[in-house]
Amino acid sequence: MKDLKTNIKVQRVISPVAAGTTGTGQVGKIIDRQGYEGVTLIYDYGAITATNATFTPVVKHGDVTGTMTSVADADLLGTEAAAGIAAGARTSGSTKNVSKKLGYVGGKRYVSSNIVNTATAGTPVACTAILSHPADAPVA
Repeated sequence: MKDLKTNIKVQRVISPVAAGTTGTGQVGKIIDRQGYEGVTLIYDYGAITATNATFTPVVKHGDVTGTMTSVADADLLGTEAAAGIAAGARTSGSTKNVSKKLGYVGGKRYVSSNIVNTATAGTPVACTAILSHPADAPVA
């Protein structure tokens, strides 16, 4: 049997909440990935009505929690822009009411993500980290 449940750890980065103030958005909790080689960030976006609003994830990492810096594109599987929501017409499942993913393949111990928006919005957003490829996993 293929078992994913015991080979991953799920941690909340941003609890479901309104996107908030323009340019500030939501600041994510720092995740300690010690013991796990892979990180996938799942972004959830609710009903977006403003066609001019954008929502952009900004992934950060660091060897210590006090010095988090933006992640280089080479350390991501996918792009922050593709994991976000661009301005434009809204279609459920692609530009509103949608989940998107972004992988982190860098070597830093700590990872976090913010979601920055261009319009003050009540749009619900959230981010969850899935840590995978544990150093100690059950034997199949």
